[in-house]
Amino acid sequence: MIQETIDRVGQLLHDHLSQSKAGNTPALNQQAPETIAKDLQLKERLKQGFSGQDDLLSFVGTYLTHTNHLSHPHYMGHQVAVPQDLSGIPELIHGTINNPSSLYEMGPAGGTCEGFMINWMLDKIGWLNDRDLYDFHFTPGQASGVLTHGGSVANLTALAAARAAIAPEAWTEGNPDDLVVIGAASAHYSIARALSILGLGKNAFYPVDVDENEVLKIEDLPRVYEKAIADGKRVMCVVANACATSTGLFDPLDAMGDFCKNHNLWFHVDGAHGASAVVGPKSNSLVKGIEKANSIIWDAHKMMRVPALCTAVLFSDFTYQAAAFQQKGSYVFHDTEVVGVDSMPYTIECTKSALGTKLFWTFALEGEDKIAEFIDYTFQLAKDFYHLLEEEDDFSTPYFPQSNILCFRYEKFDIDDDFQKKLRYTIINEKRFYITSCDMNGQRYLRVVLLHPDTTVSHLKGLIEEVRRVAQTIR
Repeated sequence: MIQETIDRVGQLLHDHLSQSKAGNTPALNQQAPETIAKDLQLKERLKQGFSGQDDLLSFVGTYLTHTNHLSHPHYMGHQVAVPQDLSGIPELIHGTINNPSSLYEMGPAGGTCEGFMINWMLDKIGWLNDRDLYDFHFTPGQASGVLTHGGSVANLTALAAARAAIAPEAWTEGNPDDLVVIGAASAHYSIARALSILGLGKNAFYPVDVDENEVLKIEDLPRVYEKAIADGKRVMCVVANACATSTGLFDPLDAMGDFCKNHNLWFHVDGAHGASAVVGPKSNSLVKGIEKANSIIWDAHKMMRVPALCTAVLFSDFTYQAAAFQQKGSYVFHDTEVVGVDSMPYTIECTKSALGTKLFWTFALEGEDKIAEFIDYTFQLAKDFYHLLEEEDDFSTPYFPQSNILCFRYEKFDIDDDFQKKLRYTIINEKRFYITSCDMNGQRYLRVVLLHPDTTVSHLKGLIEEVRRVAQTIR
């Protein structure tokens, strides 16, 4: 019965992927939650359970109907990976054996995969030096890292480590009142959120001016630093975008790293989306200087085709990682008895899934070179889209893309922000394309994030025509 159910669910998933890839499904068929709840028969099944295998399969089929079809080549929406077809197998394994990887003895295989992939990432940054990928014991003076469930948790972890470095007493005595963080005014909201969670408050963030495309102005960094000093503050860290969520553009990492080194400041790179550029042979120049950081976060579930969530927090020195959280629990924290490496002392999460396994699995399905080619392909695809739009009089683009993200506006009938928002919502309700929008320097833009390996220039030309068609109906 179990085997048959797995086989039949597998067939449903196969059909779902095949139909989505062929464009035979809507990109998104968004219904009200009340409608979906009734279709899924949530009340009835909660009380009575599935009446049998066919009922279970009916639920799966209905559920898939009401999903965002990321495998559709017209999926150009949020920064969520289009996983490889077999990327869900590690999730199936974990859901069956339930081995959390944060405590090595509870999940030895998952813990080993995590340590291996952390070493691989450290090597890509340039921090592994002459250590072997099978060296799983981090020591002071060596680079280290840990996997977490998402970039927000990762940024919080990195900022906790930066706080411990400048104010080690804060864990016990509370925050001193003179700590601030400096970063681009366009920094991700998770930075301000982390400051509030840490008890520093969002006013502890000192913004550096950005240019018309929301990239940090390196010439304004000294001014903000000097203002912080004049205000009697100590700079806990300087944060760089690599890249900005809205635009996909990179802050000047190299120059920021030099500034931090010259002033003995912690340098944190929020590389949630763009750190993957280190893997692409054509794109790695975008992150020149990233190795100068004290801490880096890197989402594998954005550019590396890994199912959400899977984020690395990387430190140039294990001492920083070890100091971030200082709470002890005798039933789980052991200093010398552990056979492998426990990640639990270094994360917010006490229990976490085998993140390293699904990260490794994604690479193992095709090999490292294929992932590198994919990253470079999507970055180039955004450039191709830019050139297409530049040839059209009724579209405008504010910048030349660096990554796979591009903002644009349709301006034939109306340049008003509300028109751009209405245009976006009408497009997704038409179900053929899924795109997003964002505010940049006080203006609303349409926005694509090109993450599908099968999306081509022909699909982008189709989007241009779809925008025009929809605009005619709402003007």
